[in-house]
Amino acid sequence: MKIITITSRSITIELDNSKPYFSPSPFKIYLNGELLREENKNVFSIFDLSPHTSYKIKINNEEIEVTTNSESNLIKLSSFNPYKDGIHDDTCKIQAAILCAVENSTVYIEEGTYLITSLFMKSGVTLYLEKGAKLIASTNRNDYPVLPGELNTYSLGCYEGTETEQFASIINFINVNNSSLIGEGEIDCQAEKADWYINHRVKRIAWRGHGIYTNRSKNILVCGIYLHSTPAWAVHPFLSEELTFLNMKIVNEPKMPTTDGIDPDTCNNVVIKGCEFDVGDDCIAIKSGTLPLAKKYRLPCKNIVISNNLMNQGHGGVVFGSESSGGIENVNVNKCLFVSTDRGLRIKTRRGRGHIGIINNISFTNIEMRKVKTPFVVNMYYNMGPSDGHSEYVYTTKELPFDERTPVIGKFKFSNMKCYDVEYACGVFLGLKESPIEEIEFNNVEFDCNPSCEEGFPVMIEHNIKMKNIGLYCLNVKSIKTNNVIFNNIKGDKIFIAKGDDE
Repeated sequence: MKIITITSRSITIELDNSKPYFSPSPFKIYLNGELLREENKNVFSIFDLSPHTSYKIKINNEEIEVTTNSESNLIKLSSFNPYKDGIHDDTCKIQAAILCAVENSTVYIEEGTYLITSLFMKSGVTLYLEKGAKLIASTNRNDYPVLPGELNTYSLGCYEGTETEQFASIINFINVNNSSLIGEGEIDCQAEKADWYINHRVKRIAWRGHGIYTNRSKNILVCGIYLHSTPAWAVHPFLSEELTFLNMKIVNEPKMPTTDGIDPDTCNNVVIKGCEFDVGDDCIAIKSGTLPLAKKYRLPCKNIVISNNLMNQGHGGVVFGSESSGGIENVNVNKCLFVSTDRGLRIKTRRGRGHIGIINNISFTNIEMRKVKTPFVVNMYYNMGPSDGHSEYVYTTKELPFDERTPVIGKFKFSNMKCYDVEYACGVFLGLKESPIEEIEFNNVEFDCNPSCEEGFPVMIEHNIKMKNIGLYCLNVKSIKTNNVIFNNIKGDKIFIAKGDDE
């Protein structure tokens, strides 16, 4: 057992084994000699503990002793006379409790339903949602404050890689340090009951907010929360560092557009462990802004650990971009389980994103993919989203001049992976003639294609082609290394080298 984090009222532990997400077999958790519950996940949390108290935790034949952190003060929301009926607005009462809390305090929300709009966290304060506590968000966009894109040269709102006017999110960490949102409670953003998905590409008053948003914050922990039905990306950390997301469950219906799970954006030192994703877009999407934003900050999104997560449906499992102009570096994905996502690894960029930074040093280890249509996609011709994705400048495979608008993709390493029921292709790697993909390395990887599947489009490009049971399809890749790679039921060559328009 490895302790991931300790707070005043919770402990999160990770089991050391090679299986992704689920433990090899169910196990019982004993707390101070008494059976707490049976568990089957490699990462689990224990809540409702007392501050500054020692606990003995036993699993199988291993026992550890842990002391919870101290706590300056406990503020129960019931002291602030909330309506607690899900009908009348409790925003100001919860916000008052947060603002009144001193450093190292916990604001404790008891079981019940609370109607809210936007809450703003405070440094040094923990917001604890007890099991059975449910925050439900207003369905009226006019109830939410707008975060200005630029306020006297200082930005607050950020939407899809651009600093612009944006509605405040449900939970906001802005200029906040050492703050936590934890517990077994629920945040229902109720976006499907509002108008957030109607003409979602049109700015109405401001762009859509998120479930949880961090901006210029440090040492933030979110643990155990069930978050769903978000207006846009569920969690958007921006220009922040030392972020930890543990044992979250994030659910958005497939019909809900651009409702990613967790999207670290121009952040440093991010840990995502033990989370379950079932969303309407990408499960995790790592970003670093469009070219103007990258020129302004010149900061990559870097040092990210993604471990023991379940990606259960979504367009992509772990995705890079498409807003990636600042670069993405040092990403380690390990012991994750991908089930029925359209793609596993997905990199989407295009000419115009530029190379203030590059996408480089990416590793996937001990991964299992089931019914993933295309396990690996690296696409430098991505045509979706705002701007000029459908222009000839983006889609041509002819060699164009290499300039500041040209994206650069470096090295990737994939090891100890099994991919079952692959449909369209084992992998599609589309580099630019003027900027080829540097290196792709496969070690101990097995692909098992599903011959009875329907053909389909593995990537989003302007002049697309359908595929079925293809091996590794490559265009403009400098180096492809394979060691002990097994292909079952594929059609044609294991590695197919495509040619561009000028070849």
